[in-house]
Amino acid sequence: MADHLPYKPKPGDIPTDPGVYRFRADDGTVLYVGKAKSLRQRLSNYFAPLHTLHERTRRMVTTATHVEWTVVPTDVDSLQLEYQWIKEFNPPFNVKYRDDKSYPFMAITLADEAPRVMVTRNAKIRGAKYFGPYPKIWAVKDTIELMLKVFPIRTCNDSSYKKAMATGKPCFPGQIGKCGGPCSGRVTIEEHRAIVDDFVAFMQGGDERFARDLTRKMRAAAAAMDYERAAVYRDQLESIDAVLNRSALVLPDNEDADLFGIAEDELSAAVHLFVIRGGRVRGVHSSTIDKELDISSGDLVDQVLQRAYGEAREEGVPRRVLVPVLPPAHEELEAFLSERRGTKVEIRVAQRGQRAELMRNATLNATQALVRYKSRRTADFAARSQALGDLQEALGMDTAPLRIECYDISHLQGTNVVGSMVVFEDGLARKDQYRSFSIAETTDDTDSIYQVLARRLARLDEPEEAVPDVAELAMSDAEGVVTEASKKKRFSYPPQLLIVDGGQPQVSAAARALREAGRTDIALAGIAKRLEELWLPDDDYPVILPRSSEALYLVQRIRDEAHRFAITHQRKRRRRDIRTILSEVPGLGEARIAALLTQFGSVTSLRGASVDQIQELPGIGPVLAATIYDHLNR
Repeated sequence: MADHLPYKPKPGDIPTDPGVYRFRADDGTVLYVGKAKSLRQRLSNYFAPLHTLHERTRRMVTTATHVEWTVVPTDVDSLQLEYQWIKEFNPPFNVKYRDDKSYPFMAITLADEAPRVMVTRNAKIRGAKYFGPYPKIWAVKDTIELMLKVFPIRTCNDSSYKKAMATGKPCFPGQIGKCGGPCSGRVTIEEHRAIVDDFVAFMQGGDERFARDLTRKMRAAAAAMDYERAAVYRDQLESIDAVLNRSALVLPDNEDADLFGIAEDELSAAVHLFVIRGGRVRGVHSSTIDKELDISSGDLVDQVLQRAYGEAREEGVPRRVLVPVLPPAHEELEAFLSERRGTKVEIRVAQRGQRAELMRNATLNATQALVRYKSRRTADFAARSQALGDLQEALGMDTAPLRIECYDISHLQGTNVVGSMVVFEDGLARKDQYRSFSIAETTDDTDSIYQVLARRLARLDEPEEAVPDVAELAMSDAEGVVTEASKKKRFSYPPQLLIVDGGQPQVSAAARALREAGRTDIALAGIAKRLEELWLPDDDYPVILPRSSEALYLVQRIRDEAHRFAITHQRKRRRRDIRTILSEVPGLGEARIAALLTQFGSVTSLRGASVDQIQELPGIGPVLAATIYDHLNR
């Protein structure tokens, strides 16, 4: 593969003005859309030598056959044009959004002659005003029920409304007092529209003027001894208080803001939005994002805000937008949103106080949404089957890898080196067959991988009954193989695929262990550090799994599990080794052991320290320091 792209334009041909660019494939498909303050400077990054590019960026530019750009007058214009092109062309290498469809909305059909309030999951009703989404369907129903006591508007469906208006007989909800529309005969269409306007005004800002008006009317009715009317106002006031109390006051009562919490990894992100009006959370919304190219957190925020407000009407854009990090072009985004709203809009980072606390809450919700999204893709049987099939095709295997073993190495600055083996069968973890390996001496991670695999492969041909149990491994194995299981467990069958954590060096070490064991029936792959590519033995370039591939999520989960298991065992062993050795020193209690561990981190570091360095710690004098030194170095 050439190190430069044949369609690379001459630097002098690319303007230095702001603009929007598109990478296209040979058939004209738009692969990626981006914006830039300086087109020449931005595009030069894509045409750097290929070996310096991120793997996924390299795949995009080598798939493309030409690039084109459009110059615009200002940076704000580039934002608008980028959004329009992304929406029009849906480029595969731009971020993809997956809305969480589980949340219901409250909708008011303002385009109708007599607007109705309804619960819906359809976010595309023409002319409707939406509130929410709400976390549970009962929450929006309860809110509507309370609101109808104060603002009795139509709830019946269109067919019931038309029938009632044609016959003059109220609809069934109207007969039982659950519908306050014109079909009930209690109000005219104009009066009903005024009540709807009040309903919308209250929901948009939790306008407390309604509470003040009801309080005034209640007191006036009581003073006039119209106690029945005063009781009606009292009940309405209680309903308003109930609605207000359902959405806690999280910011000052004059605060209108949208707050975005974001959690991300290399492949995906989740966004959790709090819609705050009048200082109260009026709605929440979660969405997940698939990332094809490696983009920064600031660029991700840029994309999120463009999508959130690209088609928003004036009332949909708040005065303040709170984000975890500022996008690079935040000033242009502020101008873009201010144009949408008609007044000044600020983009700020929530750094302290109530806003920071709310941001932590939103980020936690986003983190949980990301975990749920990834878990759903790996827990579904059809998704697991698809993942194994995709993995078989990507690695060129004859059969799907029904049993996969993944290996990782963990250590602390070269000490307490351990290896982990996790097992997945049919795409699910088999924790009873996990193994941990203690490595006494090693030169680096590649040597550790070789040692672990050599020991594992030596046992593959043993009959099932001969596989030793935990006690035998812990007591008789001179190489120190250990396991977390407490009962006798045996392997069901050899793996079809071995995965190691690392790139070509680690894969080469594992391939050497396979060759020496004479195993040609087991496939091998290495997972690069960013979990985005698979390295095969003797291949110069990695296998790039598509972003939407179920195989990529399965491989990511396996690698994460191997890393977690290795780290857990390494920490347990380190604590056990350090505390066991130090507890044998006369005069050392828990407090002094903890101080030593905090200062030196490991027995190896402490063993290399001098007496003077040890006695620098508070509570350790010259005699005790000499005792510690002698005990560790004798």
